[in-house]
Amino acid sequence: MVRLLQLVAERGDVQLRDLAGELNASAATIRRDVGTLAEQGLLIRTHGGASARPTGGELPVNLRGGRNQQAKRTIARAAVEQIPLGRHAVAMTGGTTTTEVLRALDRRGDLTIVTNSVGLAIEAAGHGQNRVLIAGGILRATSLELVGSLAESTFRQINVGTAIVGCDGISVQGGLTTHDDVEASTNHSMIERAQRVICVADGSKIGVATLARLAELSEVDLLITDATADAAELGRIRAAGVEVVVVDEGTDES
Repeated sequence: MVRLLQLVAERGDVQLRDLAGELNASAATIRRDVGTLAEQGLLIRTHGGASARPTGGELPVNLRGGRNQQAKRTIARAAVEQIPLGRHAVAMTGGTTTTEVLRALDRRGDLTIVTNSVGLAIEAAGHGQNRVLIAGGILRATSLELVGSLAESTFRQINVGTAIVGCDGISVQGGLTTHDDVEASTNHSMIERAQRVICVADGSKIGVATLARLAELSEVDLLITDATADAAELGRIRAAGVEVVVVDEGTDES
């Protein structure tokens, strides 16, 4: 059902017969899955098809984990190598790639984790992180991040050594972007308080610009991505002054 939801989110409106053909499934199976997703509020069932909810193509965070998972794990291992040993505050936005970074940090007891992501905070506790600071705010259901003025106020009162930032797109034209303007503003407050900003984004995010600008490229120190990323766009990002590391099969290439 995840791939079905992705197709509907990407195209806006899709006929059931087209979904059945692309997913190599029976019409009855597609009809049942569309009904299930509609009941969950993830899409709109139409006569003979399905339409995307007005979320700008954003999938709920609990349905993103299986996309490009191996690339995200490899990116995460490279990101962990960038975090110094010793006492250090690491701020993290929500997202599946940043969650993989947290998992790769497994039981680094010398760190303070700062986040506005409910899911990431729970994950941190499960991986033995003893110091977790959660910025409060209004819960955004799609991303499970706490956003708004309260969260921004929390970030403005602290200093962090490294910010690990996920995004829905990164490009020379758009900078770092996400789907929601309030979430973008909240996470930008986190970025402003970091001495170093590392963007972790798999190749599907490179060259993409979504609705809300999260940060300018000039605010990013390092981009870590994988070998599926558009090489021409990576060249333009490098030319804009961002260090780029490309990981492939567990090997980093700068």
